[in-house]
Amino acid sequence: MPDTTHAHTHGMSLSRRVSSLKPSITVALNNRAKALKASGVDVLGFAAGEPDFDTPQPIKQAAIDAINAGQTKYMPTLGDMPTRDAIARKLTEENGIAGLTGNHVAIGTGGKYVLYAAIQCLIDPPAAGPDGEEDPWEMLLPVPAWVSYAPVCQLAGGRVVELDTSPESGFRIDPEQLRKAINPRSRVLVLNSPSNPCGTMYSEADLRAIARVVHETRDIAPDLVVLTDEIYEKIVYGGVPHFSIGSVPEIADRTLTINGMSKAFAMTGWRIGYAAMPGEFGAAFIKAMGTLQGQITTNITSFNYAAIREALTNQEVAGTVGMMRDAFASRARLIMGRLAEIPGVSCVEPQGAFYVFPDVSGLFGKASPKGAKIDSALALSEALLDEAHVAFVPGEDFGGCGKNHLRISFACSDDQINAGMDRFAGFVSKLN
Repeated sequence: MPDTTHAHTHGMSLSRRVSSLKPSITVALNNRAKALKASGVDVLGFAAGEPDFDTPQPIKQAAIDAINAGQTKYMPTLGDMPTRDAIARKLTEENGIAGLTGNHVAIGTGGKYVLYAAIQCLIDPPAAGPDGEEDPWEMLLPVPAWVSYAPVCQLAGGRVVELDTSPESGFRIDPEQLRKAINPRSRVLVLNSPSNPCGTMYSEADLRAIARVVHETRDIAPDLVVLTDEIYEKIVYGGVPHFSIGSVPEIADRTLTINGMSKAFAMTGWRIGYAAMPGEFGAAFIKAMGTLQGQITTNITSFNYAAIREALTNQEVAGTVGMMRDAFASRARLIMGRLAEIPGVSCVEPQGAFYVFPDVSGLFGKASPKGAKIDSALALSEALLDEAHVAFVPGEDFGGCGKNHLRISFACSDDQINAGMDRFAGFVSKLN
């Protein structure tokens, strides 16, 4: 029998790995909205997780100066030491992560790529043993979660174990839930605070309690690494200060902190991410990432290193980052006020990042003005795009209770938020 899981074209086939891979719904919706827009439709997009601000001028100037100074050649795979040292210093001074040097830091082509490389260095596909195939390594993933964590684990041959959260828990797992899930095959625990898609955060007390569980189950899961994605660390405004779990001494040597320049510094298109892990294993792990990266992308764009150092050390830039954070805080208040007026929609207050994740299941079972059946977040998103020309991201791909939610990015102007909410409210008022 031929293998029908492969995608066939004229007798040729694609790998199972890629044929079974789910495309990112965020990217798909964004593309569809862009296509409608290009055809002349006035679409209001709330799908992209991208600040609408320009990259601060000193950062741009640093890259321009580096180009003019001839920094246009190959660089060391994981970045030049001055830049790796600058990131180590930032993580030590700002995040309280002790024991970091430049050798504990990897710089790669965006946070998403760095995550991918990290998981490739941590998870193996199951090997065949004398008693059949071993169990796969597991990624413990609190859901709803950003859409790329699960596929990245599956590509490496791992199994995703979802840890369910709810609006009632502020989309946070509790320590006992984690304790129950940990077993000898647990390899990675993913934490993302502030969260994409939920906009909620773990407090310092929450993270210390999680760290305690990881520490106390060391004998059960000796290989467990905490992967903390802190890409939104500077976009916090809900009264919960950002805290890095990598600063907790008991688990510092098994915590991989992933971050990047995209969100805090409005540098999404620059594609700069980094990972850091202290200790002996940390240094070996980062070296392994370098070996892998040396076969894939090698170094990031060479003149971006100067821009990274500028972003992390320039006081004027720090002021601009604060200004952007204040703008997101005021937009969060605006969109929450508008959502509160729409019947059948309820939303947990965001504390960081630039997303709200409203529960829209109160609208299921109705029909749109053009007769589309609203029986899921996906159906609601499609009808909203087709009939009201508003692009929100349906929550299905975020896992867990996400299927009852929409993700709305408010990384856009007040005018656009108000116009989008007007259309959303108008659409909902015509459902029957």
